[in-house]
Amino acid sequence: MRATFANIYLDNLCHNIEQVKNNIPNNTKICLPVKADAYGHGAVSVAKTALECNVSYLAVAAVAEGIQLRKAGIQSPILVLSLPHPSEFDEIIDNNLTPSVFDTQIIDMLDSVAAEHKKILSVHLKIDTGMGRIGCLPSNSTFLAESIAAKKWLKLEGVFTHFSVADSLIPEDIEYTKKQIDLFVDSVQKIKSIGIQISLCHCANSAAIFAYPQAAFDMVRPGIVSYGYYPGDITKEYLDSIGKNITLKPVMELRSRLVSIRHFSDGEYISYGRKWQTKEDCDVGVLPLGYADGLLRRYGKNLRISINGNTYPLCGRICMDQCMTLLGKNHNIDRWTEAIIFGPKDKGAFQDASDIANFSDTIPYEITCGIDKRVPRIYLGK
Repeated sequence: MRATFANIYLDNLCHNIEQVKNNIPNNTKICLPVKADAYGHGAVSVAKTALECNVSYLAVAAVAEGIQLRKAGIQSPILVLSLPHPSEFDEIIDNNLTPSVFDTQIIDMLDSVAAEHKKILSVHLKIDTGMGRIGCLPSNSTFLAESIAAKKWLKLEGVFTHFSVADSLIPEDIEYTKKQIDLFVDSVQKIKSIGIQISLCHCANSAAIFAYPQAAFDMVRPGIVSYGYYPGDITKEYLDSIGKNITLKPVMELRSRLVSIRHFSDGEYISYGRKWQTKEDCDVGVLPLGYADGLLRRYGKNLRISINGNTYPLCGRICMDQCMTLLGKNHNIDRWTEAIIFGPKDKGAFQDASDIANFSDTIPYEITCGIDKRVPRIYLGK
């Protein structure tokens, strides 16, 4: 096996899902987003494990992602969050996927294709309450719900929206999220008031699950928290301060093995650009891991990796396929020794994806999603 690999701790995934379950009503379902290959963790294995942990629904961004799950034998409902292209409509129906809709053209086209297949198709109506991405305006939601209900081959199973700043504790953002919730509730009430039944009303993302319990409704969509990271300002410290003891465990751990240990004299240059120079005689370890694997160049200045319980900085620029770490003069590290790049700290990592995100001015989603598929995933536990 390749010297660079990612451990996926499925027990941690189940632990995180349990943390979500403990913070929602007993009858509220969980829809796990497994889009983007389950945020880089591997959609099929993550989905199968999550379903064993009583997740009811899965969500993907692309039709092809849903087909991948079906080919793996997964039979649970799968919601397609992003809009499909008409060329994918037959595949949606053939694979029993649930598309999102929010305009009459898509509704009419889906009904027509479903009629050709002579198969009832469940859909979810997306309402844009302030995200500004996709969805109908709240003022148009009742009309569209009526349009769906009038179709012979469509069934309005769900209505949903998405929050844009639920992970922020800025007062203005808190008010904005509350406004989104109110708009959603008002839209749902108006739809129900004309006799249309809705099985699944859902809007709570990771942040809202913990910060806005009133938004749980029939189903929640815990994305990043399921993979072990707190969303934005909704940190462990904040949750503790409001009396919520929620402990999340990172699911992904990135490891590599030293393929070479080289000795350099004082004043020698390491890697591209001659930007890093040795300040004394020292050893440098080489890891077969670079930005093509998802270890981006911008991480290099602050990243510290863990080897045999000690931490070491990277030295020189991260290359496409390799990076170097400064081992110093006195060490007991041998060739082929494993290094932990990031992951659960209770398993030996010095930094997790959240730490890398913080010093890289990004979010942990980007860190885990960015680990390339050429890095083998090893599934542990569960």
